[in-house]
Amino acid sequence: MEIKILKDEKDCLDIELNNLTIAEVLRSYLVKEDVKLAAWKRDNPYANPILHIEASDPKKALKAAIVALEKEVDSVVEDFKKLK
Repeated sequence: MEIKILKDEKDCLDIELNNLTIAEVLRSYLVKEDVKLAAWKRDNPYANPILHIEASDPKKALKAAIVALEKEVDSVVEDFKKLK
């Protein structure tokens, strides 16, 4: 997956992702991290989504959201392994 940092300021981070599903999942996990704002946009249906994060430390919030997502995915994988 490609990630391009478009804007990196103290309380604002804009990243371009090449996957809309990942942008939406990260947005939903960022909301759980109590950020001020987490939203994505696309200029047109063929453009890559841009995830906009506003928080006191947006990089830290993004990392926390990724860690939480990884834990949930690992849990789901383990649940599927138990079904064998």
